[in-house]
Amino acid sequence: MLTNTSQVLMRNVQFIENQHLLILNHEADTLASELLSHAASVTSLALDFNHYQYVANQKKAHLTSYFGHQLPDDTKQKFDTVIVYFPKAKALAPYLFQLAAQHLSVGGTLIVIGDNKGGVKSLAKLLPDYYSAPLKRDNARHCLLFIAELTAIAPIFSIEDWVSHYSLSTPQGDITICNLVGVFSEKKLDQGTELLLSNLPELSGRVLDFGCGAGVISAAMLKVNPQLNVECIDINAMALKACELTLAANQMTAKVYPSDGFKQIQGQFNGIISNPPFHDGLAATTHIAKDFVKQSASSLSANGVWQIVANRNLPYADTIAAEFGQVNVPAENNKYKLYFFHK
Repeated sequence: MLTNTSQVLMRNVQFIENQHLLILNHEADTLASELLSHAASVTSLALDFNHYQYVANQKKAHLTSYFGHQLPDDTKQKFDTVIVYFPKAKALAPYLFQLAAQHLSVGGTLIVIGDNKGGVKSLAKLLPDYYSAPLKRDNARHCLLFIAELTAIAPIFSIEDWVSHYSLSTPQGDITICNLVGVFSEKKLDQGTELLLSNLPELSGRVLDFGCGAGVISAAMLKVNPQLNVECIDINAMALKACELTLAANQMTAKVYPSDGFKQIQGQFNGIISNPPFHDGLAATTHIAKDFVKQSASSLSANGVWQIVANRNLPYADTIAAEFGQVNVPAENNKYKLYFFHK
């Protein structure tokens, strides 16, 4: 099954016939394998771990898939064409365009596909000057497809060029945050995280930071107790890299790795602390939030501590009561509630 953007790409396969193709920031569908009917080879880089798994499970000759903020350092291959799915976070687009340029020879083709309402219309203003002016080649299924050519060698790619460094005051003390483009950040504590950290329970042993983002909660916990064995998980490659950089900047150590929900997690934790990335009342989001509570319950060790902060409009209470047997709300404000359980 193909998303709308991927369907538009399949309408334009004449641009990738017999080419060695790289796809950046792809979606969770079968496009990569379907393009093998036309391209000489397909390599994909997902910034979302769930999307990576979708392609990685489609084991086919001449199809290679990666997850991360960039291709592995030992991947020096040049591609004939690079497809970029325009990101939901518009600030991430120039990052992807420079990354694409590292894997194109001068004269190589850049294809950009995106939703009409997702910012792709502003492509001409966002594309670096080492590309030709983008030409619109298709407009269908509420999506736009543009093509440009790499006309000059791009600057050498350095992740540091895309990092913002700032000091953040937390109830645990000041920490240095290293955030990457496309990762949520207000350069101050958001209300939910502030409520969580202002009421942080006493922790010990193995602690999970679910949906770690740029590493604010993990760094705050380690600021108070450097002996904690913190594990930081997220589904987003940019967030995971930002978290690694934040920990390094504060001389802290934690295990940072991708996980689709709890699927890549092993064993149990003495503590699970999170400002989970479920912020609206959509049915899909609510379903994911409920699954998170259920999986948390089975991953919490005896005498373990579980605490999350959530939008007060999300229906956590019934699920928490069903899984943990009780609902404790030690603190709340006009937007968020803190939920706590001590096993």
